Amino acid sequence: MTRTLTRNRAVLGLAAGALAGVLAGCGGGNGGSGSGSTTSTPPAKSAETGVTQVTAELTDFHIALSQKTFKPGAYAFVAKNSGQHDHALEIEGPAGEHRSKTLAPGASATLKVTLKSGTYEIYCPVGGHKDLGMKTEITVGGSPPVNKTPSQNSGY
Repeated sequence: MTRTLTRNRAVLGLAAGALAGVLAGCGGGNGGSGSGSTTSTPPAKSAETGVTQVTAELTDFHIALSQKTFKPGAYAFVAKNSGQHDHALEIEGPAGEHRSKTLAPGASATLKVTLKSGTYEIYCPVGGHKDLGMKTEITVGGSPPVNKTPSQNSGY
């Protein structure tokens, strides 16, 4: 009986320790996507001087960029595969074509690009992911085009 009691206590102690470790990893911070915050923060600068870091979260089948406006200059796009399928990041525009390696779920890679003024298409080049909606467009050095409704046009 003493042996069974000791074994039960050891298992209970291990379970409590594992639970404490999990709870410690779930710390307070409000950096999750459900934070509801709408404040704008300046683009993150990487360790390299003058290089702006942009996170590109790749999911099945969507790309979410950490910033919406871009000026000409050096960028480090950190592609994070948060999906269940392999993904990659490709940036195509006036500065040429730049592609990350293919990333397994949970993996990430950094794609360094010097953006010039103009429009760029950012997409996943793996399989038919681009056609499934895994794409976005950015404008560097200017405002994105404005879609006018007929009431906004002169003469209507």
